[in-house]
Amino acid sequence: MNGKNFRMPARRLATVATATALAAGPAVLAGAGSAHATGDEGRASAVVLRTGLDVSLLNKTVNVPLAVSLNEVQAPQSAEKTALTAELNGVNNGRAFSVLNAEVASAKADVTATRAEASTDLAHARLHVPGLPLLSVIELGAVKSEAVCEAGKTPVATSNVLGDVTVLGKKVTLTAGGPTEVKVPGVGEVRLDLSKRETTSRTAAATALELTVSVNPLKLNVAEVEGTLTLAKATCESPKAPTASAAPSEPPAGDVKPQGAPAEAGLAETGGNSLTPYLAGGAIALLVAGGGAVAVARRGRN
Repeated sequence: MNGKNFRMPARRLATVATATALAAGPAVLAGAGSAHATGDEGRASAVVLRTGLDVSLLNKTVNVPLAVSLNEVQAPQSAEKTALTAELNGVNNGRAFSVLNAEVASAKADVTATRAEASTDLAHARLHVPGLPLLSVIELGAVKSEAVCEAGKTPVATSNVLGDVTVLGKKVTLTAGGPTEVKVPGVGEVRLDLSKRETTSRTAAATALELTVSVNPLKLNVAEVEGTLTLAKATCESPKAPTASAAPSEPPAGDVKPQGAPAEAGLAETGGNSLTPYLAGGAIALLVAGGGAVAVARRGRN
C-alpha cells in the first residue's frame, strides 16, 4: 500500500519534468528573440525659427504672446519643410505681420534603425517684431545647424553662422567666446548667443543663434517687445544599440565522451539543433525520476 503511494508521484514527476523541459526550449528562445528585437527608437527634430516673445500694445492695454514656429519637424520618420515666411495675426491693425522672410529656410529630420539626424538651413533672412516694420531685428547671410546621433557612437552637434550679420541696423561681428550685445537708443537692445552646442552619451543639440530681445520703440503703436528668438536648431537622440546575446559556454574537452549508437554520434558531430539542451534536460529528469521509481519498487519488494 505504501509502495503504491510512492510510485504514483514518481511517475507523475517524470511526466511533468519531461513536459516542462520540452516546453521550456521554445518559450526561452521566443523570450530572448523579443527582448533582442525591442529597443528604444531614435528621435530627431529641427526648427528654423521659434519665438517666445511678449508683445504689449500701446500703453500696455493689450498683451499678446508672440509664439511662432517656422518649419518645425519631428521624426521617428523622415520629415522636411521649406516654408520661407512666418506671419503673425492680431498685432498689426488686423493685417498679417511678417516675422521672418528668407530665400532659403529648410528643416529636415530623419530616423532609421541605427541613426537619427536633423539639420536646418537659413539664408538671406530678415527677422522683424511688431512695432519695427521697417527696421529688422536681425539680418543674416546664412546659418546652419546639424545634429547626428548614431547607435553606439558619440553624438555630434555642429552649427555655423556665415556671412554678415546686422542687428537693429548695426553690422556686428559675432564671437564664440561670449554673447554679443547691441543697444540702439530709442529702439531697444538685443543680445546674441552664437552657436550653442550640447551633447550627452546619446543626444545632441545645436542652435546657430539665440537672441534675447528687448525693444521699446518711441512714438509707435507698440509699447514693448521682450523675449527670445531661436534660429536654426537641430536635436537628435540615437537609437539604443542592440545588445549581443551571450554565447553558451562549451564544456572542456574530455568531460563528455561519445556513447550510444552511430546515429547519436552523428548528432554530436553536427551539434544537434536548438532544442538539444532542453531535450537533454528532459532526459536527465526522466533518469532521476526513473531511478527513484526503481528504488521505491525495490524497497516495496523488501
